[in-house]
Amino acid sequence: MSDPTRSVLIVAHTSRQRIVSLASRARDELSSAGFEVRMLSREANECGVCSTRSVDGPHAADGCELVLVLGGDGTFLRAAEFARPSGVPMLGVNLGHVGFLAEAEPHAFDTTVAAIVSRDYTVEERVTVEADVCVDGEVVGTAWALNEASLERTNRERMLEIALSVDGRPLLRFGCDGMLCSTPTGSTAYAFSAGGPIVWPNVEALLLVPNAAHALFARPIIVAPQSVVEIELLSHEGVLSCDGRRSVDVPAGARIRLRRGVQPVKIVRLGAWTFTDRLVSKFQLPVRSLREATPGDTDDE
Repeated sequence: MSDPTRSVLIVAHTSRQRIVSLASRARDELSSAGFEVRMLSREANECGVCSTRSVDGPHAADGCELVLVLGGDGTFLRAAEFARPSGVPMLGVNLGHVGFLAEAEPHAFDTTVAAIVSRDYTVEERVTVEADVCVDGEVVGTAWALNEASLERTNRERMLEIALSVDGRPLLRFGCDGMLCSTPTGSTAYAFSAGGPIVWPNVEALLLVPNAAHALFARPIIVAPQSVVEIELLSHEGVLSCDGRRSVDVPAGARIRLRRGVQPVKIVRLGAWTFTDRLVSKFQLPVRSLREATPGDTDDE
C-alpha cells in the first residue's frame, strides 16, 4: 500500500509543449502511485493540470520527498531556489541543450518515475557559495549560488579594478572584465567558458576564475572549502550575479566576501553513470580514437 504522505514538487519549463506533456504524464503516474503532486501555480495553470496541489513561495517544497525538474540547466537552477531552503533533493530530467545538472534523459522517463516510486536512488550534496556585499563594513546585500557568483562590470567601456585576498591575506590586484567564484558543480558552466578547470563535483573547494584579466598572473585558483575570499572593487561600480538569477549592486569601494555556503544543494543520482561518462557524453570527447589507436584492439569483444 502506497504511503499517502509522500509528496513531489514538479518544476517545469512550460514554454515548450513537449515539457508540458511530460509534466502532465509525470503528474498522472506519480498520483497513481499514491503521491501528492505539487506544482507552482502558474505552471499548473499553463499545463492545464487541476488535480495537483498548487503552491508558491520559498517553502513550496517543504515536506516533499524530492523536486522533479523538467527542463534544462536554467530550470534546474530556478528549482534550486525552492529545494535548497527545504533541504529537499532534486532530480532533473534533461529537456534542454547540454543539461549538465540533470541526471535523467527523457527517453528513460518511465524508469525515472519507477526509481522515484521505489526510492531506488542515492542523494549527494553539492557545495554552494554564499556572498555578502559590504560597504564601509556593513552588509548591504547577500546572495548564494549553486554554480557561481560572478562580479561583472555594468559599464562595458570600463574594466573593473579589483583587489583579491584569501583568508585575510592580499593575493592579487588587476583590471578585468569580471571575477568568478565557482563551485565544482559550476566548473562546467560559466567558469569553464572563462577558462577555468573542470573539477569533479564531489570535490569540496571553491574556484576563483578571472574573466579577461589584464595581468601577467591571471590563472584560475582553487582554494580550500573553509577559505574566505574577499574581492574589493577599487574603481567603478559593478554587479554581483549569482547563477544568473539573483543579483546585488556593488558600488565602487565595496567588498564582496565569498565563502562556502552553510546549506548545500542535494542532487539525486540514478544508477552508476559517473561524472567521467557525463563529460564524455556532454562534450562529445573522442574516447573512441584512443581505443582505435591501440594495436590489436578490435570491436569483437
